[in-house]
Amino acid sequence: MRVGIDARLLSEPLTGIGRYTKELSDKLMDYSSQLYLYSARDIDSHKWEINNPKVRSANFQSRLGRMWWSQSYLPYWSAKDQVDVFWGATHRIPRYLPRNIARVVTIHDLVWKHAGNTMRPLSYVAEKMLMPDTIYSADRIIADSISTSKAIIDEYPAVSKKVRIVYPGTSRFPPHQEFQSLIVFGIDRPYFLFVGTLEPRKNLSRLLRAFASLDESIKKNNLLVIAGGKGWGGVDAEALIRRENLQGQVKVVGYVDDGWLATLYSHARFLAMPSLYEGFGLPLVEAMSFGVPVLTSDTSSMPEVAGEAGVLVDPLDVESIASGLTKFFGDNHRDSLAKKAEQSASRFTWEQSAKQLWAIFDEARKERLGSC
Repeated sequence: MRVGIDARLLSEPLTGIGRYTKELSDKLMDYSSQLYLYSARDIDSHKWEINNPKVRSANFQSRLGRMWWSQSYLPYWSAKDQVDVFWGATHRIPRYLPRNIARVVTIHDLVWKHAGNTMRPLSYVAEKMLMPDTIYSADRIIADSISTSKAIIDEYPAVSKKVRIVYPGTSRFPPHQEFQSLIVFGIDRPYFLFVGTLEPRKNLSRLLRAFASLDESIKKNNLLVIAGGKGWGGVDAEALIRRENLQGQVKVVGYVDDGWLATLYSHARFLAMPSLYEGFGLPLVEAMSFGVPVLTSDTSSMPEVAGEAGVLVDPLDVESIASGLTKFFGDNHRDSLAKKAEQSASRFTWEQSAKQLWAIFDEARKERLGSC
């Protein structure tokens, strides 16, 4: 089976959906006779083509340019390469694909519906306007979680029979370094960790307010470390830290590579991820794979992903977040959750995800052939 993949996010520093695309593209090489990675901007073709995929990329830098690319280049390349299945890994399927090509799309979340005010205006409009067309044209729709599958079916009940759940996996990180190596970031004492792009949906402002409200002894002896690149929406971590008078008690390390991320995860007391909404939340699984328990929200997919290794809080209530943080600074409670973390993470593997995804490709292809 020949599979074309919308791999546009492989041209950027990897975060959630980009990492999802990379990991599954890697694993699909064990199944496909030929993969094609399609990107609106350059990606490292040599890295991929020494194995299996053929890479086709353009040079569109603007968001509007990339939207045009997705409706022009993608169907053209798919037809030229005679792919059997097109997989939209990032919420999109080109409208004008040849009729004989099966269409599979992953819908990671419905942020536009449930937390639209946390999105870029252009992204909000694009998701709201283009998602219905993609949903109705797809032969199969993949959701990252039970929560997301229910959200899709609630919004688009006519497609309920097309929806399948495929959980993302847990990435294999490079070996981590010793705690002392973190001194390069000014980390010199126990810490808890926030990982995520700095944007409104990640709820960093309430997390900082909650941390600021804790006893002085806790703040003196524990750091909050923030790892993640700048997003949109004017989330200025340094300004928020100054506003809460937390200078010296919070370290902002920015976007880090996988080696440093592994080291940060491995030495953290816990991960704090009180997002307003998540379709899955990869940092939860990544942290748990290091035996690190999590504080996360009691909404959307997060309880489902955290399992028994999490403390759940109301993301809109600063006192609830503060109460959750306090629980982790009692060693007995933190340690009991840590024992469950790796077991909770073991539910999610990329190998299992790829196997399920391939079966769905085959299912979609057979249905498409039967209808042509």
